[in-house]
Amino acid sequence: MALRGPHATIDRLPFRTITAPPMRPPVATPMHPLALCRLALLRLALLLAASLLAATAQAETLIAGPDGAPLALARAVAQARDGDVIELLPGEYRGPIVIEQRKLTLRGMGKVTVRGETPRPNNGPQAAKALWTVRGGEVTVENVEFRGARSADGAGAGIRQEGGALTVRECRFFDNEHGLLAAADERATLTIERSVFGSAPKVVGGLHHLLNVGRIARLHVTGSRFQQGFEGHLIKTRARESFIGYNFIHDGVRGGASYEIEVANGGLATIIGNVIAQGVDNQNPTLVAYGSEGRAWEVNQLLLAHNTLVNYGWTPAWMLRTFLDRLPAGAEVHAVNNLLVGPGVFAWGASGRFAGNRHVVARMLADIDTYAFELPPDSIWRGSGIDPRNVGGHDLSPKFEFEWPLGGRPIEPGRTSWTPGAYQR
Repeated sequence: MALRGPHATIDRLPFRTITAPPMRPPVATPMHPLALCRLALLRLALLLAASLLAATAQAETLIAGPDGAPLALARAVAQARDGDVIELLPGEYRGPIVIEQRKLTLRGMGKVTVRGETPRPNNGPQAAKALWTVRGGEVTVENVEFRGARSADGAGAGIRQEGGALTVRECRFFDNEHGLLAAADERATLTIERSVFGSAPKVVGGLHHLLNVGRIARLHVTGSRFQQGFEGHLIKTRARESFIGYNFIHDGVRGGASYEIEVANGGLATIIGNVIAQGVDNQNPTLVAYGSEGRAWEVNQLLLAHNTLVNYGWTPAWMLRTFLDRLPAGAEVHAVNNLLVGPGVFAWGASGRFAGNRHVVARMLADIDTYAFELPPDSIWRGSGIDPRNVGGHDLSPKFEFEWPLGGRPIEPGRTSWTPGAYQR
């Protein structure tokens, strides 16, 4: 007889088999398109952050010394990886180097000079080009002086840029056949900040430019000085876009340069807030030339605003010369609120919008001998400029003033009156 109660074994308990219903696979709920977009952006942000952290973790600082310790500069450049920084100890460095990294910073620590040598036949083709050659990538050079670049063909440069994005900050270029030369590359960009270019070699017929920029995408020069040219130009650019703002482009009272600024192939050129001065011994009476070598770009527009243009000579200068006959139809010139010092013509032979430009003589400035190029408080021309904030669809109001010896001082916003020239103070 079967046992009953709590002592009955389980194999003797009556039971019945229960069959579970079949399991159905879960039905996926479709995500809203906005949610999918947010998820994709989140994944992309995480991927970029991981890449940035990896790159930061791998970046190193290498130390180079003029005597080769702890590393020679050429060896440091050869060892450097993308994202690294090379710090140069004070001293004098020689010998050409080639920089080909995708991202690299070279920074002088103290007084650092890279000096050129007299070219010799066995120097090789690279030595004939530049002290430093930058090929592509994203390269920054800070606080380095380049002096005495020479080559067998007369085109030696302190720095030669061959493509990429080059930034030059607080550097000095003296006595070079070309201070900085940017070779033609329509994707390249060049940025120059708070740097000095000067003392072109006195070689008759050399045509040595302090800054010589080929057909690149963009040139941006701010807070810098250009001085003491000889026969060549202080600035020559063929870039598609050129921004030259808040600089001291001053050849000196006896300067012997040709053009102070030549925008040779037109393009979009913005020249704003500069002091541009030509010396008595100039090789060409033109201060600013636009389109002299004819067309290279589709958009051709010159925006010239709030510059102080100075002619130290007794004979009239051509303060602005435009070669619109060499550019395609539709090229435009907007020249407003410029201060024209000394004898010369400005709008003669040019077409476009000219307004708010004033002619003065040197004694009408605060003190031209001490480089005080602003109009004094009692000048009749103070506040006589037009409103530059919408000229042909462009805001040409100055945002800075050149501050000696380098850099710029911000102009307070909210102005209701504008004074011609580079200074509002």
